[in-house]
Amino acid sequence: MTDEFIEPPIPVLATPHHTPEREALQQRAREFAMSRVLPVADELDPRKGEIPRSLLDEMGELGFFGITVPTGHGGLGLGAFEYCMVAEELARAWMSVGSIIARAQGAGTGVADPDRRAELLRRSARGQWIGAIALSEPDAGSDLAAVETRAVRDGDDFVITGRKRWTGNARAADFIQVLVRTDDPEPGEKRSAGLATVVVEKERDSFPDGLTGTTIDKIGYHGFVTWDLEFDGLRVPVANQLGSGGEGFADAQAWLNIARVHTAARAVGLARAAVEDCVVYLQQRRQFEHPISDFQAVRFTLATMAARVEQARSFYQHVAHRLDTERSAGGASTEAAEAGAREAAMVKLMATEMAAEVTADGIQLHGGNGYTTEHQVERHWRDARLTTIFEGTSEIQRKIIADRLLPRSPLG
Repeated sequence: MTDEFIEPPIPVLATPHHTPEREALQQRAREFAMSRVLPVADELDPRKGEIPRSLLDEMGELGFFGITVPTGHGGLGLGAFEYCMVAEELARAWMSVGSIIARAQGAGTGVADPDRRAELLRRSARGQWIGAIALSEPDAGSDLAAVETRAVRDGDDFVITGRKRWTGNARAADFIQVLVRTDDPEPGEKRSAGLATVVVEKERDSFPDGLTGTTIDKIGYHGFVTWDLEFDGLRVPVANQLGSGGEGFADAQAWLNIARVHTAARAVGLARAAVEDCVVYLQQRRQFEHPISDFQAVRFTLATMAARVEQARSFYQHVAHRLDTERSAGGASTEAAEAGAREAAMVKLMATEMAAEVTADGIQLHGGNGYTTEHQVERHWRDARLTTIFEGTSEIQRKIIADRLLPRSPLG
């Protein structure tokens, strides 16, 4: 990689949500991302390498795995706003590092036993309880109500059989959170009835008896190994079910709202990386006896890219602030929850489509050099392209938005 990071020429403007504490946290995340994460990404991404455990340990010491964990359990006690703000900074260097913090953040809060719950929260805040999420299946991706992986009760255990796909970090994780079907829906019930979430505790860098995995080769989003998992009689204690029976689908949907804002923040980080890299490159690259930054067409393209990044950042911060406000008020009303789901889908749609286009513009501004692995901009594009797909494709986001704006006719 030949690019060198310089301080962004566009200042980060104070917003209505700005506080000195947030600024300090953002600066800490930015310095870590550029000094520690970016060199690791430049070294390991071309080899499809995994995030080193030593880097995860540093993130744990900085508190990035416990942003939303209460201070009484060793976390920072902050909200979705700070969580997404830090994710943007980390994703600017390597998206997988902006993603891995989602695999903690108080994982285990749904555990029934209070002592066990407190222990897991403390470990989560330190980065010592990092998991994986197994939702999708070969025939159940956007349609999670179609999940078929079964958890059949046998005494004090569930016996899990089925297949999960797109499970990032599965083998390296301390646990896997699995969406399973414990019962079939009764006549007249929704297809999602009978779904539950079960936590599979495991040793790092291995799979327990009854679980095997095959790696999925990807064009980007390296740092994680992504797995196709086969459950064949895996036994898990019934006590490892989160919440009460039948709430798995609702829990997954609530989690996805936060995940979609988090994805928007990661997309902004990737797009910002393309803008900052182009600022450097356009002043270095000379044609016709001028740096190409002198040419109006190039300047206007960069200006539009930068404006779109700022727009998307303002939107994700607004939605994150709204989610935090509703949480501090003790939960949202049904109407507010619907509006929150709509806005989470809107910002995920807008920010990720923006990132895919802005990073593609970044490649274009690099010319032929952009179509090489010699510059970071191709990595930003590969990773940004995925953001339009995971946590619900852009098409699914449009469906969520439209369904909340337009009621269907009785004949529809």
